[in-house]
Amino acid sequence: MEFKAPLLFVSALCLSALTSPQDSCGQRRLAATPGWSRIVGGREAPEGAWPWQVSIQIRSRHHCSGTIVSSLWVLTATHCFHKFLGISRRHFRVLAGLRVLSAPGGQTQVRSISAVKMHEDYDDVTSDNDVTLLLLSSPFNFTDHVQPACTPQNVTHEINLNFSHCFISGWGSTQYKGRLVNRLQEAEVELIDRRTCNLITWYDGFITENMICAGLESGAADSCQGDSGGPLQCYSEDEDRFYVVGVTSFGYECGLPLRPGVYARTSRFAGWLKTSQAASASAAHRAKLTLISGLLSAALLLL
Repeated sequence: MEFKAPLLFVSALCLSALTSPQDSCGQRRLAATPGWSRIVGGREAPEGAWPWQVSIQIRSRHHCSGTIVSSLWVLTATHCFHKFLGISRRHFRVLAGLRVLSAPGGQTQVRSISAVKMHEDYDDVTSDNDVTLLLLSSPFNFTDHVQPACTPQNVTHEINLNFSHCFISGWGSTQYKGRLVNRLQEAEVELIDRRTCNLITWYDGFITENMICAGLESGAADSCQGDSGGPLQCYSEDEDRFYVVGVTSFGYECGLPLRPGVYARTSRFAGWLKTSQAASASAAHRAKLTLISGLLSAALLLL
């Protein structure tokens, strides 16, 4: 009889997990609303500034960044995994709530990767469709330090959000072929029109509809090696929340004039993101129902 209460309690927790509403996205509980001052170059990110930023690591070494889009899914770049398929998933891990690579801290959550969903049309020559979803082995617990970012529903929705400030963040090097930094960095950037980015003196027609450029024309703010897969995040004043507008993909060296960072444009993959996550959610839902059914059956046998 002493097992009855714990079993019923666990069953109730499982039922609650299925019915509880999804946490709000794109909100920073520990950081203020973006001000009006321009950040040129980069600076150390304040505590809790980017709670959806994760470090994807191989054998405990930072490999790429990613963005939490739900408790079980992380959005990153395909090129971070395309040439690393020979490495067992057990050597990968995802760290959330992390600010200092060498000192994770009590707020950091570590998860292994259950599945890697790479975009089927990824082109490793042009870097087109450079998006991948990582399914975690267990869900993140959302806290002040760990939160999901919002994603645009489509291109029209992205345009209507009327972004006022956009930022990049990561542990990448601060110069071309430099070393990774230990503390999370951030920089404010500007979204650059695709027609401008495709000018002969810029990227000469290389930027597809699935990409978006961001940086400064002078090159003073840019992503670099080690920032791959991380978020290009923009603030919507109307909604008072951040959206992940891009996934760090590539660039010509780092910080050069007329060579801004290039990002996979998230709004172009809204349907793919929804379909990929829904398929997994359905499987997880069935697994939870099976677990709950088993627990309830065991509890009934003890009555």
